[in-house]
Amino acid sequence: MTSNKNLPEWSHDHVFDKSSRAAERGTRIVTWITATMMVVEILAGWWFNSMALLADGWHMSSHAFAIGLSAFAYMAARRYAHDPRFAFGTWKIEVLGGFASAIVLLGVALLMVTGSLERMWSPQPIHYQEAIVVAVLGLAVNVACAIILGNAHDHHDHGHAHDHHGHGGAHQHGQDLNLKSAYIHVVADAATSVLAIVALAGGWWYGWSWLDPMMGIVGACLVALWAKNLLRETGAVLLDREMDHPVVAEIREAVESGGPQGETRITDLHVWRVGKHTYSCALSLVTRDETLTPLHIRDQLAQHEEIVHTTIEIHRIPSSVQ
Repeated sequence: MTSNKNLPEWSHDHVFDKSSRAAERGTRIVTWITATMMVVEILAGWWFNSMALLADGWHMSSHAFAIGLSAFAYMAARRYAHDPRFAFGTWKIEVLGGFASAIVLLGVALLMVTGSLERMWSPQPIHYQEAIVVAVLGLAVNVACAIILGNAHDHHDHGHAHDHHGHGGAHQHGQDLNLKSAYIHVVADAATSVLAIVALAGGWWYGWSWLDPMMGIVGACLVALWAKNLLRETGAVLLDREMDHPVVAEIREAVESGGPQGETRITDLHVWRVGKHTYSCALSLVTRDETLTPLHIRDQLAQHEEIVHTTIEIHRIPSSVQ
């Protein structure tokens, strides 16, 4: 039996790269913009008696918190990037931030539904014209924030596209879930702003006062749906549920096709993500090749740049055994 392990210095070099710094800068700017607009919408919704505007404001408060959490996660990942206590780097701090913001969003969605139902049973007069102006301003702010984060997202994607031989060209094996969470927060908030504008316009032009709280409920459903999707994505990473990822099949192919057919076979394989686009793997294999070493296996995996740490165990079958 032969075993070999890479030293984990790679983790400190890959955790916080140039794209992460751009994402941190973008999320910090968007946090302050969103927090300012949040205060304006909540005060305006309360002053003009618009549940849809209030719902949009409270929805924006969840986004301000979540995007601020994303910025904090980037800062923490950068601060502890060289801390040896984090065996595989600090990337999962960012994922944990996204997971926490999704839980908060579920609570906010519940509050939005409660407030909207209360307004249905006890309707209040609404200053539609003034409320529409604030809602349009909120939508404009959301679009501006989406552009800021979208630029950071494009920068990240351009910096992490890899060309893998034999697999149809460039494709990606991962994504920045922290940046994605911030971006979807802004896009979802823009959608809620549109709902608020529709509700206020319907009430102003046609007297449909019920439309305002109804759109608050629709907005809450959008928030809950987004939170569910984010919980599923971040939870999968935090629980290392990656064995259905295409990179697993690529590892098997690279190792088992490196010699004569049937000469080497993987008997145990574990793959988990340790960065936005990086993976670690531990594998055991049986082989009849007496010259095969862990170094040969790492050379076979070298074409896959996302595999940055390997633990390899080799069991040899004596040539006398058929």
